[in-house]
Amino acid sequence: MIDIPGENSLQNSCERQERLLAEKRDALGEDHPEVLTAMLDLADCWWTQGRLIAARNLEEQVVEGRRRQLGEQHAETLKAIGKLAVTLAAQGNLAQARLLQEQVVAGRRSLFGETDLETLRAINNLAGTVASQGDLAAARELLEAVLATACREFGEQHRDSLTAMSNLAAILWQEGDKAEAYALQQQVAEMQRRVRGDSDSATQAAKAVLEMMERDTGFYCTL
Repeated sequence: MIDIPGENSLQNSCERQERLLAEKRDALGEDHPEVLTAMLDLADCWWTQGRLIAARNLEEQVVEGRRRQLGEQHAETLKAIGKLAVTLAAQGNLAQARLLQEQVVAGRRSLFGETDLETLRAINNLAGTVASQGDLAAARELLEAVLATACREFGEQHRDSLTAMSNLAAILWQEGDKAEAYALQQQVAEMQRRVRGDSDSATQAAKAVLEMMERDTGFYCTL
């Protein structure tokens, strides 16, 4: 989703995106590819504001437009479906979100292969939904595969490798393997610090997770 610091800045950005969409609609018509792209960008803005119902409405329109123009298996259609699935999951509609995410993963695997970065991100998103449904073992299996592929193809310090590593640590923690989860999260925090510095938001987030683990009364670090 769009990352825009500050509430006023976010509001201004969304208002600019609304104006841009209105201009493109007037000039190009409702179903023009540029209009659909602008709709998806506005949905991102609204999502960041917490306006999930409005974002979902736009995403559903984009999905239908992409399907009509490009077909079910086009990369742009799959991108729109993936965004809609994330919104559905955020709204608690996990079953529908999972079905859509499985479709995206299968489509991207067919088009681009298992090692494509966006394929790995789609699998990561699917794992999050699967975990939210309570199937931690299946989520762990998905994330272990993502992590292994991301490290092999892009390196251990790549942003997506570290994201998968942190997500896997969270799953291990939920499963009760707290020592392994803590050790893995330590790796994430240290690599984020080395690559991006102490003040980077990703480093701070990784350290915050470690601190949460350390505060957990059921966890005892024996390192």
